[in-house]
Amino acid sequence: MKVIMAVVQDKDSNRLSNALMDHNFRSTKLASTGGFLKSGNTTFIIGTDDIRVDKALQVIKENCQTRDQMVAPVSPMGGNADSYVPYPVEVAVGGATVFVLPVEQFHQF
Repeated sequence: MKVIMAVVQDKDSNRLSNALMDHNFRSTKLASTGGFLKSGNTTFIIGTDDIRVDKALQVIKENCQTRDQMVAPVSPMGGNADSYVPYPVEVAVGGATVFVLPVEQFHQF
């Protein structure tokens, strides 16, 4: 048995949640916040049998797309803020960061 932890952008969370249910994966959704852009994320915790891990990863990949977004950088801490001009920069957002971990024991009470 494995546990899959997938961190996805909030824009993708409802689509992924529905797709996981359509493929009979049970999941727990947790609200989380990204450290780089300080934007909302959703962390899915999915428990599944070893033979279904590849299917779960396929569902995640199909429903969490990377896209480019313009963001204004935050003023650097400790630097000279007078000369800092926050020009928007284009960054890739979305997609999914996925961890697959072994499960030693599983209990359901």
